[in-house]
Amino acid sequence: MLGEAGATVYCTGRSIRGKTSTKGRPESIDETAEMVTARGGIGIPAQVDHTVQDQVRALFDRVASEQGRLDVLVNNVNGDDLKDWKKPYWQQSLDRGLLMIERGVHSHLITSHIAIPLMLPQRQGLIVGITDRGSAGFFYSFEKSSVMRIAELLAPELRPHGITAVAVTPGFLRSEAMLEAFGVTESNWRDAVKKDPYFAGSETPYFVGRAVAALAADPKVIAKTGGVFGSGELAEEYGFTDIDGRQPHWERFIAPTLDERWAQVVKRVRAEFKKHGLDPATTVEDDRASLTLRARLSPEGEPTRWLKEEVGHPAVIYGNPKRIATEFYERYAQLR
Repeated sequence: MLGEAGATVYCTGRSIRGKTSTKGRPESIDETAEMVTARGGIGIPAQVDHTVQDQVRALFDRVASEQGRLDVLVNNVNGDDLKDWKKPYWQQSLDRGLLMIERGVHSHLITSHIAIPLMLPQRQGLIVGITDRGSAGFFYSFEKSSVMRIAELLAPELRPHGITAVAVTPGFLRSEAMLEAFGVTESNWRDAVKKDPYFAGSETPYFVGRAVAALAADPKVIAKTGGVFGSGELAEEYGFTDIDGRQPHWERFIAPTLDERWAQVVKRVRAEFKKHGLDPATTVEDDRASLTLRARLSPEGEPTRWLKEEVGHPAVIYGNPKRIATEFYERYAQLR
């Protein structure tokens, strides 16, 4: 975490004071700033709504006045509490969806736009967008992928000025909200594994904080600009651990399950094509890395046309392989 590294951290949010929850977690930026100071840094609470441009300008005017520079910007505002992953896009609330984008995308754009000029004079700096590779419905996925795209698009413009822009993704985040949802605390969080085996691969918010601190301390971090990096991936590269001494790596943890479920999906798809008189060896291809299915639409000897569909992590893990195979073939048959 930046506090552990001795940094001065402006902790921003819409609520400056609050009451500590029964779980012992901070519910205000005031308490968050105290945690930064307790870990060796200087925590400064600042009440800011990052979707309001005047408030963001006032924040960075204050930073410029008090510090004279800005070295690291972490954009972590989101609208995750508004997600609705059970309904298709057209059945979701448009107002809630647009509010999610305002919170999780507009806030990043506004804050970065106003903060970058403060980084330009020293010709160095780091901008980190905290996001997620997962999928939980259209608006959630749009929000998270937009944060990755922001880093990708900022990189070539900022590189000549020595400023790095990256996106960082935690794994299964053992956040305060998740602990509360599972009815556990950080001291007994493993009890929740009985309810959800994937919880065994979870990580605390401190882990991604240490990922940001490691990036900020890397004198060659500009080589990573424009990229998307998992907290576990960065932990292995830089050698940091979570506060419990573990070094979780979500992608590696979930890989055996994905391998097993993906093999089931592919087996069902090939069987479905074979049932309809097609040779799956020449008709069907699959890519485990992207969880993508392809089926050849054009006959041999003609320019190759493919039906290509990315199945995605949630469908592979939680979906029905038989249904995936049947629906994939039905779409294929319609296009032949």
